[in-house]
Amino acid sequence: MTTIQKASSLQDDHLVILCSSVSALSRYGLGHAEIDHVRNNFEKTDRKLVLFTGTGRHVYVLKKDKKDNPWKTVELIRKAGASTCTMLNEHKIKAVTIADTDDRSEHLLALAEGIALANYQFLKYKKNPDKEKNSLVSVSIFSKSVKPSALSELTILSEATTLARTLVNEPVSWLSAQQLSKEFEKLGKDAGFRVEIFNKAKIESLKMGGLLAVNKGSKQPPTFTIMEYKHARARNKKPIVLVGKGVVYDTGGYNLKTGTGMETMKCDMAGAAAVGCTLYAIAKAKLPVHVIGLVPATDNRIDGDAYVAGDVLTMYDGTTVEMLNTDAEGRLILADALSWGEQYKPELVIDLATLTGAAVAAIGQHGIVSMGTAGDRVKNKLKTSGNATYERLAEMPFWEEYDEMIKSDIAEIKNIGGPYGGSITAGKFLAWFVKSPWMHFDIAGPAFLPARDGYRTKGGTGVGVRLLFDFLKNYSN
Repeated sequence: MTTIQKASSLQDDHLVILCSSVSALSRYGLGHAEIDHVRNNFEKTDRKLVLFTGTGRHVYVLKKDKKDNPWKTVELIRKAGASTCTMLNEHKIKAVTIADTDDRSEHLLALAEGIALANYQFLKYKKNPDKEKNSLVSVSIFSKSVKPSALSELTILSEATTLARTLVNEPVSWLSAQQLSKEFEKLGKDAGFRVEIFNKAKIESLKMGGLLAVNKGSKQPPTFTIMEYKHARARNKKPIVLVGKGVVYDTGGYNLKTGTGMETMKCDMAGAAAVGCTLYAIAKAKLPVHVIGLVPATDNRIDGDAYVAGDVLTMYDGTTVEMLNTDAEGRLILADALSWGEQYKPELVIDLATLTGAAVAAIGQHGIVSMGTAGDRVKNKLKTSGNATYERLAEMPFWEEYDEMIKSDIAEIKNIGGPYGGSITAGKFLAWFVKSPWMHFDIAGPAFLPARDGYRTKGGTGVGVRLLFDFLKNYSN
């Protein structure tokens, strides 16, 4: 992980300067000729970055792009940080100090965040990881406006996001359902939140029919993990429940995925990673909230006893489900967890899942498909947090006509709704099992990327952690 700290002075450090006032560059040791060079590049060309080398240090001057929406400006700065991170590593720089001619705290924190998240690597399975390891180790912020509490929060959140990325990037050969639960136990011990794990026998005694059905084709047992963080002065009287889909690998079952459809299916537990690492972040930051995290986990495989299309399942709450597609498995395990979570009488429930290809088809990889029954106040706060972290929410209609599409002829409901509105009918299936105010986040698009997108590295992105942390921090306020 990249260390983020406060700088007491500039000295002869390698330096990245966010610049909106070229004349202010003299404060950072740049001479008249260098300042004129920056001015000419910014005013007469489209260049956004000017590099100076010499006198034992590198100085990178970044032009600050300002947009009408403050959160768009902040996102451009994060992306500029990612581009700068690439250059820092190309130049084999180990430590860098960042500054802003405006000394804007939110801009400096965004720059540091972009650099730190872009610097993430997953090298566990490389033969010679040291040869491929990035040189950059630390980022120091030179500023009077950045508060120590904000710096501490950024450090925690960057760590939590990269922990989620690593969980998603791990192959199922290591990250079984049992191992995922053990990783949550480690996070709980480190951050100070409670973790309880139900084994297969306990899950069977609870008659969690969805989780057990998906697990029938696997040699590895399922788990159900309960995580709880409760601040001594929590501002929410009833808990907020977070539910994460924990399918550690999805073959599609007997509705087998074809072509390249299975190549990235180790990422099908990205919702679970987001939930566990959000608990880690809020516990580390000691946010004054009460949050419960629930993760049903299994792989979805094939053997002679695996569930098949046409089966009728009885879920934890007694609902009967006509199972028409074994590749619509995530909603089955989430249903058990959502109905289990009702015992807490939650103030709000949010589930995160790499649930449908329909969500990707609808909005691509640039945001999260959302829907649910929570009130407008909660939805607006979630959208605000989505914009602030640039993990944006695209709310789908949730009209009652979609309920008709999941009605079954032989059971109460069926697990797929037909060829149209797939992300919405999946949400309608989940809605059957939760009576509390609830939101569903389908993160299938942004959870795992085929190529780097700025500070979102190739592979697992850790999407959801930053959004939920921002929402819970502001919810507690």
